[in-house]
Amino acid sequence: MFNKKVDKDERAISVENSSYSLAYKIVTYAVLVDVIYRSIVLKEGAFDLLGIVILGGLAATLYQTRYRTATRSMVKAILLTIVSALVIALSIVALKR
Repeated sequence: MFNKKVDKDERAISVENSSYSLAYKIVTYAVLVDVIYRSIVLKEGAFDLLGIVILGGLAATLYQTRYRTATRSMVKAILLTIVSALVIALSIVALKR
């Protein structure tokens, strides 16, 4: 048998993954705050930054779906969020005309 040196145990990997999750949340909310600031204060479109946030969420969702860790309630929540966002966006567009 080989004597392999174990660098990380399950707890260390779990803590590491939690730290990545926290960092992702901080960056995502910081970008969303920047989008809000650009939209309200500077009157600029910030669709490039909003696209980054959406792509990040999409990547995580597709990864979880691929490895079958997405639950039915998660899928329902995602679909409800998409439909709600479309309804709100269309309402805003209709009100601005």
